[in-house]
Amino acid sequence: MPPVVIGIIIAAVIVLVAAQIRVVSQATEVVIERLGKYRKTWGAGVHVKLPFIERSVNKVTLKEQVLDTPPQPVITSDNVTMQIDAVVYYRIFDAKLYTYGVVSPVQALSNLTATTLRNIVGALTLDESLTSRDTINGKMEMILDKETDPWGIKVIRVEIKNIMPPSDIREAMEAEMRAERTRRETLLQAEGHKQAAITRAEGDKQAMILQAEGERDARIARAEGEARALYLAKKAEADGIRELVKSAPTPEVLELKQYEALIKMSNGKAAKIIVPTDAVRTVSRNVIFSETTGIGDVTHEGEPDEKPEPADPCCDPEDYIEERKADTAK
Repeated sequence: MPPVVIGIIIAAVIVLVAAQIRVVSQATEVVIERLGKYRKTWGAGVHVKLPFIERSVNKVTLKEQVLDTPPQPVITSDNVTMQIDAVVYYRIFDAKLYTYGVVSPVQALSNLTATTLRNIVGALTLDESLTSRDTINGKMEMILDKETDPWGIKVIRVEIKNIMPPSDIREAMEAEMRAERTRRETLLQAEGHKQAAITRAEGDKQAMILQAEGERDARIARAEGEARALYLAKKAEADGIRELVKSAPTPEVLELKQYEALIKMSNGKAAKIIVPTDAVRTVSRNVIFSETTGIGDVTHEGEPDEKPEPADPCCDPEDYIEERKADTAK
């Protein structure tokens, strides 16, 4: 055989063998068949298959994928037709099941999502559908995950994307929402006025209480001060008497103290104090008493009465005064 032919054959063999070498990247699996029958699944790395006998039938990614389903018409239990679409997050965990489990697995998952959504929302009312998204998501995730296990698909989560009621229902809902907000605003304003009135009343009450307590404390302080002053005055008086007793006073001094007491008793009162003549003579001889008080032969009188004593009509007033002075001198 000519060398050229041998070289061509060797080159063809090398090219054929090189074509059977495959490199599988990370997070990817390749399904291999031998003579039309499943042989094995290649993971990440370098692999070589037999030429003309083995072939790769499917290359599958193990990454998480997103299926965005189109809006679906759904009828609720109270006969309201809405447009609802959902988003499904899934990944392939078995390339063999994904390849041989169902024809067009993504399309099958989309249809299964639409039918499951109709079944779940069809058992709810309009209000429940609008307020129970988490419940719908949880039920759909549980059902889809269970139903897609034979397909090698793991449903991670399901999210309701949009819920679109009819236009007349939306207008009625917006009107209801505005009425509810107006009602809440009115209630909040009324509650605010109520709290303000209560706060003002409490403030007035506290102010009155504090004022009364202040007046009470002031009266108590004044009473305590007066009591203290009276106590100190009486104590000073008692100390003076005690010192007077210790000093062995003379009879003249005692008489002086007696008349000082009489003077104090007569101060500020419309009263007269009648002093016996013998007492006046005795005191008149006491120079200290005369210089101190200025009282001699005339008794100390208080403030004049409102009605003066009328003069004796039978006698002359000047003669009457002269006779009284003569009697006093005797």
